[in-house]
Amino acid sequence: MRIVIVGGVAAGMSAASRARRFNPDAQIVVFDRGEYVSYGACGLPYVIGGEVEDFGDLVARTPEQMRARGISVRTQQEVTGVDARAATVTVLDREAGRTMTEPFDRLLLATGVSAVRPAWAQTDLGGVHVLRDIPDGQALEASVAGARRACIIGGGYIGLELAEALRARGLSVVLLERGPEVAGRMLDPQLQAQVREELERGGVDVRCGVTVEGLTGTGRVTGVQTDAGLVRADLVVVAVGVKPNVELARAAGVRLGKTGAVAVNARQETNVPGIYSAGDNTQSTHRVTRRSVHIPLGLPANRMGRVAGVNMAGGNARFPGVVGTGIFKTFELGVARTGLTQTEAEELGLNAVSVDVTSTDHAGYHASSRPIHVRLTGEKGTGRLLGAQLLGRNHLSVKRVDVVAALLGTRATAQDLFDADLAYAPPFSGVWDVLLVAADRLHRQL
Repeated sequence: MRIVIVGGVAAGMSAASRARRFNPDAQIVVFDRGEYVSYGACGLPYVIGGEVEDFGDLVARTPEQMRARGISVRTQQEVTGVDARAATVTVLDREAGRTMTEPFDRLLLATGVSAVRPAWAQTDLGGVHVLRDIPDGQALEASVAGARRACIIGGGYIGLELAEALRARGLSVVLLERGPEVAGRMLDPQLQAQVREELERGGVDVRCGVTVEGLTGTGRVTGVQTDAGLVRADLVVVAVGVKPNVELARAAGVRLGKTGAVAVNARQETNVPGIYSAGDNTQSTHRVTRRSVHIPLGLPANRMGRVAGVNMAGGNARFPGVVGTGIFKTFELGVARTGLTQTEAEELGLNAVSVDVTSTDHAGYHASSRPIHVRLTGEKGTGRLLGAQLLGRNHLSVKRVDVVAALLGTRATAQDLFDADLAYAPPFSGVWDVLLVAADRLHRQL
């Protein structure tokens, strides 16, 4: 059996490793258009900020290490076409400049996502960057060294993490957000303002409700033109979102879902026999709503890859779906969410109720206790949990979100959360943890 994998980062390498364990006799070939494989892209902002020493520290396995495990990894080789009927892929060797045809018995498309570049960002000006992979990070790092004023466009995960990172490097930072507040779809409006306040405490100039119209400069960027005036900057990061890389899938006759990402079943199979898809280019099922969603995050990508790897190698594994769990920090504030926000639940027509509880992350009399806020959302009538949002002054405290995430996958109720036997000691929580207090209050309203 010959398994061909397109893309050698999270999903691709997880699939390759799992397929090798499940079927030691399979021939496994991974093609990646870049130089690096098997690395943690989520760590890129922390290299820029100095919390991780080097981009090489993000690499989990080198091509040589993968080859030693019997997986043929071919870097700088871009798959440019798929012939599903002939079961072949066309590959461009970017270094040699030649094209070749490679056969497959099973094919995995793990092509990931690309950063969205609006028309005004499609420029040759120096100092204008996106951040999706290690070469992007290296280019951004080179620009940071000679910069004084940074402008970040977009208030999502990447924009918020980079705001802190660039402040740590001594740059002045202006963050522009088109929407009314930062952390847009991640949180309910009632909580978004707290993220903005933390950014401002860290010295970030946050400007919301601003539309970017273009960039200025000759040779190197000198500013960002907006509908509210010019923002001077010699470093610009465009972080306005991502789009799934589905060109190969579309050309191969693979069906795309309503999200615009590749549609698959629970085995990561597409509608084309023998072709699988996994990772950020692939949609999944939300376990709370049962709807198709596109949520490109690290753990789901790796998990999809594992499932695809087992099934391509002849096994039987299923991907359970996602609940939309996300977490980040900005300066001293930790932020986490899982499931649905109140806003999302209402948009779906659910009869949702939310409660807010502000407390301390552990016993209030303990010297190291810090404030934490929990918003818990449930469905009136059924009592089931729909989601949670947490903000904590000790950023590690918001990892409590994992408790709710685990319960959401079982369609648990607010009462189930209240009944959970959570650990207690004064350095870790109050005897009635803030999650339990919120669950009790929510249960009484459902």
